[in-house]
Amino acid sequence: MRRLLITAVLTAFVASSLPLSALAQQQRPDSGQDEEAEAAKRKKRDEEWGDNRAPLPALRNAGPCPFVKTLYDAARYVEFKDNREASSNVIWSGEIQGVSAGCQYKNAEPIKVTMEVLFQLGRGALAQGSSKTFRYWIAVTDRNRSILTRQDFNLPITFKDGEDRAYVRETIGEVTIPRAQATTSGANFEILIGFDVTPEMAAFNRDGKRFRLNAGTTAQAPGAPPAP
Repeated sequence: MRRLLITAVLTAFVASSLPLSALAQQQRPDSGQDEEAEAAKRKKRDEEWGDNRAPLPALRNAGPCPFVKTLYDAARYVEFKDNREASSNVIWSGEIQGVSAGCQYKNAEPIKVTMEVLFQLGRGALAQGSSKTFRYWIAVTDRNRSILTRQDFNLPITFKDGEDRAYVRETIGEVTIPRAQATTSGANFEILIGFDVTPEMAAFNRDGKRFRLNAGTTAQAPGAPPAP
């Protein structure tokens, strides 16, 4: 069980990783034309990919809960040999299939969020060995998209003989967000999750490209239905 503790609401964080800097670029377009292009791109993403955001269930809290979602640029991990984008060059792959979460707080208590994340992980034909440690992160931002804190996690996986994909469900036992005062509600915060990706991987995701998690694996078994 993982835990993430925010030690202070105003904790400083330098957003040096590409996924979070990409978030800033997405949410602060330079012109009205950029806003229209970004809106069209988001619509296309939602149509092709669905929306991985997970609104938190309403409990008897002092106010609304934070919003939890997957950052699109980091929602998938596709590692290519020599960065050549082809299904035959896939080494490892991963996808955040969904996020569910719940929260609770009252009076002047901090906000306590529990999360469950479902990962689908893939092993390509060019993978060496059967084990891989993926990395993902969870970040908390305020309403103005400033990064309050971020924590990285390891996700080790060993594929069984003959298998090229696996599902892993991670439970984040408690994300604790102190509030400056009793009137500070969860609506002031947002929780993001994503893979630790390279700039090339983020660009691949941002462009809406994708391969199946078993891309580059052996031929389809006789009698199996054709792949979409």
